[in-house]
Amino acid sequence: MITLYGTPKSRALRVSWILEELNLDWEFSYLDFSKGDNRSPEFLAMNPSGKMPVIKDGDFVLTESAAIALYLAEKYGNGKLLPKAGTKESAKHHEWVSFIITELEQPLWSMGKHRFALPAEIRITEMKNTAIWEFNKAAELAENKLTDSHYLLGDELTVADILLAHTLLWAQVFEQTIPPKLTAFYERMQQLPSLNSAIEKAKASIPA
Repeated sequence: MITLYGTPKSRALRVSWILEELNLDWEFSYLDFSKGDNRSPEFLAMNPSGKMPVIKDGDFVLTESAAIALYLAEKYGNGKLLPKAGTKESAKHHEWVSFIITELEQPLWSMGKHRFALPAEIRITEMKNTAIWEFNKAAELAENKLTDSHYLLGDELTVADILLAHTLLWAQVFEQTIPPKLTAFYERMQQLPSLNSAIEKAKASIPA
């Protein structure tokens, strides 16, 4: 049994989405930040930063959503969600993952940090303008990188597709303009049953 620690609207969603896409046996352990669940000794022993998501696969603990996603696909995918290692397709997949995490997502997280995540006394309101500029630049690059294929690397769903779709979800939450091809991609990804089942399973973990 794999345990995923987090909250439904966080980066934990990309992990739960992959868990559902791979049809794995897993459970969601809800962290209530208002009660300091992420600062408990038990959770800090798994991730001293107090950040999520975290997975526990048997005795193995792993943090960082992209690393978790790749681990799950490599260990349990049986060829699903990842191109064959060592191929040009795999290299392009790595390129997409790196770009999504370092270029496209980071401006959005800057908005989030300076809106609610950082201590109030060190937030910088003006940071939002810089972050919007950075996101627009990265979104334009992503728009130009897209091909006419159904997914990023052709007709097969990959980890990179899920990471990109989740990042675009964040962009919508932060009310950013998404170019047309990226919008179409996002709408296609929203149709995957694994997304809805991941959302519902996470919601069911929240105490009434």
